[in-house]
Amino acid sequence: MITGLEQQVAQHEYSIVELKAMMAQLMRTVEQNSNEFQEFKEEMRLSRKQSEQRMHAYQEHTDESIRTYQERTEELIRVADERSEREIREFRKEMRQQWGELSNKMGTIAEDLIAPSIPRVVRDVFGCDTSNIESAVRVKRIHQITRNNQKFDVVVSCDNYLLINETKSKLKSEYITEFAKKLLPQVHHFFPEHADKHVVGIISSLYVDDSLVKYGERMGLIVLGFGENVMDVLNSEGFKPKLF
Repeated sequence: MITGLEQQVAQHEYSIVELKAMMAQLMRTVEQNSNEFQEFKEEMRLSRKQSEQRMHAYQEHTDESIRTYQERTEELIRVADERSEREIREFRKEMRQQWGELSNKMGTIAEDLIAPSIPRVVRDVFGCDTSNIESAVRVKRIHQITRNNQKFDVVVSCDNYLLINETKSKLKSEYITEFAKKLLPQVHHFFPEHADKHVVGIISSLYVDDSLVKYGERMGLIVLGFGENVMDVLNSEGFKPKLF
């Protein structure tokens, strides 16, 4: 029979064995951590050395890039100074050509947009039969009294009406005034064969400000602007054009 003292001794001996095992495990852990720490220190040393090498290489590359950039910039400045005068002359020549092309293109508005729309406008406003409509673009005439030359953008004859169209790339109030007060009253002197017809003025532009539409109406003109049907009548409903 095991006495109480023997049990205490046995438990004490077991605790010592367990403690020794734990101590051995702790020593192994410490040794392992120590080795890992040494490896970590070595890696840090190598990493620092590699970082320094990379930084040195980067600095050399940066310095070389700066030198190359400076040399290239100086070369470009030198070449620009030598070529600037010639390039300026070429640039001016090119710009003149482009402006000429633009002017020519704007000058075809009458043929491209206005003229095809006039028969529809005449039919809608005056009720003319389209089969009786005659039109011409860029008509040149001589005044029967003053002998002055005049160019008309679009001229349309229909029944008892002779419609004279003036097209502007950018419409201004002074253009409307000159057209209504100076040119239209003289139209019969340019077209004596239509002396028996009523002259009607049409002013056209791609964009017409509302204020210019109202001013054109006060001058008795039909005002055309770019719209759903290419060129639409912009006058207010019920407007009656002036007969010159």
